[in-house]
Amino acid sequence: MNISNQINTIQKSFKIQADYFNSDKYHLSKEDYLAYMINRISPKTTDNVLEVAAGTCICSRALSKYVHHIASLDITADMLTAGKTESEKNGINNISFIKGLAEELPFLDNSFDIVISRLAFHHFADITKCFKEMKRVLKPNGKFVLIDMSAQNEKLRENIDRIERMRDISHTMVLTVKEMKDLFSSNAIDLKIQEKSIIPVSLEEWMNLTKTPEVIKDEIRREMMKDIDEKIQTGFSPYYKNDEIFFNHHWVFNLGIKSLNN
Repeated sequence: MNISNQINTIQKSFKIQADYFNSDKYHLSKEDYLAYMINRISPKTTDNVLEVAAGTCICSRALSKYVHHIASLDITADMLTAGKTESEKNGINNISFIKGLAEELPFLDNSFDIVISRLAFHHFADITKCFKEMKRVLKPNGKFVLIDMSAQNEKLRENIDRIERMRDISHTMVLTVKEMKDLFSSNAIDLKIQEKSIIPVSLEEWMNLTKTPEVIKDEIRREMMKDIDEKIQTGFSPYYKNDEIFFNHHWVFNLGIKSLNN
């Protein structure tokens, strides 16, 4: 995939999403998951952190009280502006907001104690290049954190990605748990933690986030209902909850350590 074209697509998509990303109605900002994330990372007050593809900096803002400083990098200015506004509203002053590319991080080698990317890898055109860049700027013995949703049924992944792209044109490909593990091992990052969390998602809220056109919403609804009623599998395993369609995202928390001689 052409990286330049994908960057333009991401900017277009997330400019639309910026005003809704911090909504309490949407599952991205769930306080319980953020608390779990902080507990597993175990940050120190001396840590300098980089969040890659930070969006509205939900993750950075949650970490801010536990670390020295955070560089929040994203390619979409509207997302960073929303993150800065929320930070100022909450009196957070140890975050820098930086417009930049995950594929070409504007930092020196071995600069950060923690490097994190949350729910972003399924948007990257070249996941290997982004992973290597994150590794490059991480200090030896530093923590590499990758959080993303995973594909539960690899045989249905093409269908999953197709429906994801109907709703969000910036989606590329969802990884399997094994593919995440292989990213760490092939880049000589020692994977210490790999844990899965099940996140219930309202289909309507999921489509509203990207302001999906109604004609496409209807098509996605039909596919989900056929999955539930006729067992024509989408790969999402949707279900009815209080007369509404839900499905479960499976988020995978990966934490690895960069070796001292790497």
